[in-house]
Amino acid sequence: MPTDLVIRVPNEPGALAAVAAAVSDAGVNLAAATCTGPGESADLHILVKHAEAAKHALGISGLVVTNEQEVVVVETDDRPGALADLARKVAKAGVNLDLVYVATGTRIVFGSPDIEALRAALGVAATV
Repeated sequence: MPTDLVIRVPNEPGALAAVAAAVSDAGVNLAAATCTGPGESADLHILVKHAEAAKHALGISGLVVTNEQEVVVVETDDRPGALADLARKVAKAGVNLDLVYVATGTRIVFGSPDIEALRAALGVAATV
């Protein structure tokens, strides 16, 4: 299942490299990453398919996952309005989003406290 992991990292050169190396050394693919936090530390979000393996590898490297969330990943066209169309579907269904970012290719990652309603709104089947 696609999972967004959040790792609190120091906002310094090499922080992303440490996370990417730990995860890739475990054979886990990073499908997306985004980072927020202009201060001394930042929250690095990574999208992975194998969360347990990623968390284990990060732990061995001394990196702590501070949050974990199942997300919905949607393939879309690379065109103006693609995100707006998807966001309208979510809004029409009354689903509140707490996470959104773009993944590799033309995929968009969505997170919500109500993952089942989000899946329904976007027409995405549950993944196992």
